Amino acid sequence: MIAKAEAKFIRISPRKVRQVIDLIRHNDVLQATALLNNLNKGPCKYLIKILKQATANAKVKGFNPQQLYISKLVCNGGPSWKRFKAAAFGRAAPIKKRTSHISMELDIKE
Repeated sequence: MIAKAEAKFIRISPRKVRQVIDLIRHNDVLQATALLNNLNKGPCKYLIKILKQATANAKVKGFNPQQLYISKLVCNGGPSWKRFKAAAFGRAAPIKKRTSHISMELDIKE
């Protein structure tokens, strides 16, 4: 592990984030950036931000972004916001607004 970046309590479902994560895992940093910029999905803006953070952390340590690839990329579920909406016959139906914790690690290509 050369550099690491995390984002916690992001207000998006982990299932949706994992769909995009599977596309960019184990790719070069430049390829992943290009893919995320051209993909029309909600989690892309969060993943671009985390990728920029990890790249900046690697630059501080003296590594070139062209040498790096995404070695580990994980999205875990965070706490859910519990809400209720009106249902039939005066009842209430629960809503879970899910949050995500995203963790990314960069490493050097061999």
